[in-house]
Amino acid sequence: MQKGLKQQVSQWIAKRFQVDSVKILLQKDVLVFIYKQGFLYLILILITFIAGINYGNNLILGFCFLLSAILCISFYLTFKQLHDLKIEIVMPEVGQVNQPSIIRLMLKQQDKTVRYLRIQSSQQEQMIYVNQVQQIIELPVLPQQRGLYEFGVIKVYSTYPLGLVRAWTYLYPKQKIWIAPKAHDWQKEHKNQPTSAHDSLDEFKELRAFRQGDSYQNVAWKQVARGQGFFIKMFEAQANHQHLEIDYQQIPALGHEEKLSFMMGLVEQCEQLGDDYALILPHARLESGQGYSQLIQAKLLLAQA
Repeated sequence: MQKGLKQQVSQWIAKRFQVDSVKILLQKDVLVFIYKQGFLYLILILITFIAGINYGNNLILGFCFLLSAILCISFYLTFKQLHDLKIEIVMPEVGQVNQPSIIRLMLKQQDKTVRYLRIQSSQQEQMIYVNQVQQIIELPVLPQQRGLYEFGVIKVYSTYPLGLVRAWTYLYPKQKIWIAPKAHDWQKEHKNQPTSAHDSLDEFKELRAFRQGDSYQNVAWKQVARGQGFFIKMFEAQANHQHLEIDYQQIPALGHEEKLSFMMGLVEQCEQLGDDYALILPHARLESGQGYSQLIQAKLLLAQA
């Protein structure tokens, strides 16, 4: 029964603190209560109050009231650390298995108010010093499974100034991220395959100018040493495969996830070589192209497959 009650409370909190993309922390959104050291402080107030009553000592009673006033002021100051703070959650377009995805929190405030915050998510905690009108906080996540990834709760809290009181709020993002499969490492397989110098010589076709992302293994170092320019050696296999159709049915793998991993590896290889590629899945197709937009669409299709 206790477990069921705890689950109901957790569901209520998750529903109560859901966030679309932007959240302004109002009075109803900020929770305030005594923190760890605050309980010891309460005991001190109680002791001084009892001592002042028993001994009829106005000085001790005055000290007791002073301690109580400090606690009341701490409630207000700690609450103001979160109040009126605007938080905008920016999710990445698509993620990938075992690749860090960065979720950004944009903290905005009307004036340059100093805030001392702590942000806790996915067993990670960051101490944040906010002194700008707008400040960006990055929260890295490492997805372990392909598909739709639901980001967990983000807890924002503060114990400033004395650590006696804690003000906190929860953020449950409604937005979800599609996670693409892990890319199969084709380059590793090719490195393990022995090739002779004679074969490479027979396959050589031409030289072309170096492009961003080209491998340094194919650089024509003799031409570089002679001052003729920075060139890449092109081979017959590379020259004849400037366009690739990555067809799900043609992938030499048995399992569904393994096929998607192979396809993701081919997509990344085409992007590195600057080749156009098309993606053919059982229920979807991506027309030929290459570049950032093409890569994002390919990842989305593979994540949703």
